[in-house]
Amino acid sequence: MMLRARLGSGAAAAGPAAGRFGAWLRRSAATGAIAAATAPTAAFAQSEPNALQAIAIRFSAQEAAGAAVLGIAIFAVTTALFYMRERSRWTARERELVGQLAQSRARADIADLMVRSEQQAIVTWSGRDAAPVIESDLPLPLEGASLLAFGTWLPPAEARRIEAALEQLKARGEAFRLTLRPAGGTFIEAEGRPVGGQAVLRLREVSGAWLEVARASTELDDTRIHLTGLRQIMEQSGHMVWTRDRTGRIDWCNAAYAKAVDVGGPLDVLARQSELLDRGDRDAAARARVSGQPFQCRTPAVVAGARRVVDVREVATDHGWAGIAVDVTEVEDVRADLERQTASHARTLDALQTAVAIFDGNQRLIFHNAAYRTLWDLDETFLDGRPTDGEILDRLRGERKIPEQADYRGWKTGFLGAYRALEAREDWWYLPDGRMLRVVVNPNPRGGVTYLYEDVTERVDLESRFNALNRVQRETLDTLNEGVAVFGTDGRLKLINRALGRMWRLPESLTEIGASGSGAHVDDIAAACAPLVLSRTDAWDEIRRAVAGLREKREPIGFRLARRDGMVLDAGVAPLPDGATLVTFSDVTASVNVERALTERNEALERASRLRDDFVHHVSYELRSPLTTIIGFAQLLGDEVVGALNDKQREYAGHITQSSAALLAIINDILDLATIDNGAIELNRESIDIHETIAAAVRGVEDRLAEASLKLVLDVPASIGSFQADAKRVRQILFNLLSNAIGFSAAGQTIRIAARRGGGEVSLTVTDEGRGIPDEVRTRVFERFESHTAGSRHRGAGLGLSIVKSLVELHGGRVALDSAPAKGTSVTCVFPDSDAPVKAAAE
Repeated sequence: MMLRARLGSGAAAAGPAAGRFGAWLRRSAATGAIAAATAPTAAFAQSEPNALQAIAIRFSAQEAAGAAVLGIAIFAVTTALFYMRERSRWTARERELVGQLAQSRARADIADLMVRSEQQAIVTWSGRDAAPVIESDLPLPLEGASLLAFGTWLPPAEARRIEAALEQLKARGEAFRLTLRPAGGTFIEAEGRPVGGQAVLRLREVSGAWLEVARASTELDDTRIHLTGLRQIMEQSGHMVWTRDRTGRIDWCNAAYAKAVDVGGPLDVLARQSELLDRGDRDAAARARVSGQPFQCRTPAVVAGARRVVDVREVATDHGWAGIAVDVTEVEDVRADLERQTASHARTLDALQTAVAIFDGNQRLIFHNAAYRTLWDLDETFLDGRPTDGEILDRLRGERKIPEQADYRGWKTGFLGAYRALEAREDWWYLPDGRMLRVVVNPNPRGGVTYLYEDVTERVDLESRFNALNRVQRETLDTLNEGVAVFGTDGRLKLINRALGRMWRLPESLTEIGASGSGAHVDDIAAACAPLVLSRTDAWDEIRRAVAGLREKREPIGFRLARRDGMVLDAGVAPLPDGATLVTFSDVTASVNVERALTERNEALERASRLRDDFVHHVSYELRSPLTTIIGFAQLLGDEVVGALNDKQREYAGHITQSSAALLAIINDILDLATIDNGAIELNRESIDIHETIAAAVRGVEDRLAEASLKLVLDVPASIGSFQADAKRVRQILFNLLSNAIGFSAAGQTIRIAARRGGGEVSLTVTDEGRGIPDEVRTRVFERFESHTAGSRHRGAGLGLSIVKSLVELHGGRVALDSAPAKGTSVTCVFPDSDAPVKAAAE
């Protein structure tokens, strides 16, 4: 290839020479002809100008033609002679060029052999915009990449260098030689030069000694760049930097050092040898230099006229010593402030109920508060020994104080992974002793973690119970028939149950509670409900004023309103402690209707009761007079005052007397009840002997006891004495109780009368052994006209026990009944044992 380049160069050089030779031949021929034709004329003209003019005039056209032919002949002869001479020269030159060609081919073969002895790539361009011709056996570091795509296998800076050099080569023919450093540690030599009008680029891999030179040169350049950058950084640094020679004299410093020692500049420092440190520190630094040890200290120094704290370090170099001083005054202030804040925070954390533990980057405990020690019940000595996080976990696991884990090793590894985490983590621990902990693990920026252990057992329990109570309350409210709504201080709905929505026919959009805990405004609900109100049309306006707090006092209000559909509601508005307002609606339509019906019925019953009482009163008095007459005449007949009676007549007279007496007793009872109801009865209180009173009542039923073959047993202490009461009414009470007992007892049974005194009371009890009273009847036995035979022969109007109860209560006492089927009945009347006045009317 190099041979072809040189041949091209020879041909290019021979072309211009041949052209110049042809031009010279043409100029010589023309010059000879002109000279031959004009030689005599010129000679003659020099001798005589006038003669020349005469000859020219006489010169004819034929002579001129002959002269031209003669000139041409002379030119032809001269040209032939010159051609023969040049031909011999061309032949010699040709033989010389053939010899040079043979030598060039030999050199080309040698060059080709030398070129092929190493791997390289040659790229040629015949023009600036021509396509490149590439011949390469060079393995590129980036396999498969295009050779001329320098950016794919060279660093950006190297790629820009060779691209710029190639541009100059193709544009201006400027040769270059570069050493390129692709990725991978190899070196490529790039050489570009113009050859025979073409741009040629050769790339070859540097090896051998040249490779070592290239590496050393690259390292030297890198070192020079680094040193230059380091020098610039030190020059621009705000820290004070200096160097010393082997004698200890300052031989360089930066501007910050010169400013610190208050001199004009670095040159003044070198001239004056101005020192930054005090005498004691300088002596210590000198001793360190003598011993070959680095010098380091934190000391106060005067920097630019102010007292500052600096960190000084001076180390040995190959040519002396280098030192740097860093102003750490702010750092010292911050450190002192940090120590104060740390101590304050430690005291604060120690007072917290939340357990706090801080571990450093080596997973060792560096701080814990009292709550942490109490939570895990750990020894102070153990914690002061700065145990690792893993040791604490192992100890807590051994004491069963942390959650049980199936794979403890894996769980521990995952838990300690927080030291490598970037974000805080939150866990929930359920301890074997039933406690629940919220564990927050927060990685520290400088390594280590901070643990926060919060015992949320009580809070979670309270929250759970609160949520359960809230759900129960909600369900309870939803099951109520009363409408309930709570409005907040902003007038918006906070709570509403289903009953209120149904009651006022509200659309779902007005009863929904949003995610924010608020619903529709009271104005919207009032606008939807107001058209349904018939009476109290200002009811919802009153509710709106109460919710908005426009009333003079926040106090409960209540009112009743009627709706157009016939529903009657009781409304209530009550302020709540948190500023909210409770609104309730109760449907009392049925109650109002029942109340109205009951009122009407009560009025009717009262009228009927008055009519009954009047009727009973009048009838009783109207019956009493003839009945008394009948009894009198019956007794006269029975006593045979008017004449003797046969047995049948005597029996009939006895029946008349008995029936009339029973009827008279009923009439008397009815009159007594009427008198009690009217409040007209009066008690004649006196001291009555209990024995005599009981004996008088027994004498009234002796014949009936004998007739019914019943036994009477008295259980009355001899010393029971007397008490204040109406003797007649007490005898009536005992008589009625004995009559009932006789009526419900069978032959051969026993009736017992007992009297007791104590506790400020006197009790009289009548007990029989009859059939007893069923449970369903027991609650009604003291009602009027309640008569239940229970299979006995007793017949009555059902007024005896009612009169007993009324008379006992009229004395201020009470009546107790104890009975069971087939076990008899016991009735106890309890009277107060005092002289205090008693109300004159029964309740």
